Amino acid sequence: MPLGELQENLRVREGLPLTAMRCTLIAVLLSGLLLGPTAAHAHAHLERASPPAGSTVGSAPSEVTLWFSEKLEAAFSSAEVRDAAGARVDAGAQLDGSNPTLLHVPLKALPPGTYKVHWRVLSVDTHTTEGDFSFRVGE
Repeated sequence: MPLGELQENLRVREGLPLTAMRCTLIAVLLSGLLLGPTAAHAHAHLERASPPAGSTVGSAPSEVTLWFSEKLEAAFSSAEVRDAAGARVDAGAQLDGSNPTLLHVPLKALPPGTYKVHWRVLSVDTHTTEGDFSFRVGE
């Protein structure tokens, strides 16, 4: 085999592992770019509520309090409470002034019965989440 052909053959062989390494590196970087932002952003999930979801309370609460896992955007976060007939029994939701993960929902006087809380919030990372739960007053 002439020296020039041997050098060309060696250059091609040396290039193959480098190309494979480049492809692997590009795949890892693309995976990081595609998966990284998803892992970095969290959604505001309901951590707990008062009264607790599914609970029965002896006396009617004056408000429903909702604690979330992320800070909320006040202008785009809401919650409402409805009775078994579907009538609203709340006076509108308000974000806590000192804790932006806390939402207060003042209530009208509640007679015994079952009430459903529906919330929809926008976290500061621009993700919207929503959910609902029920609680019971009396009996």
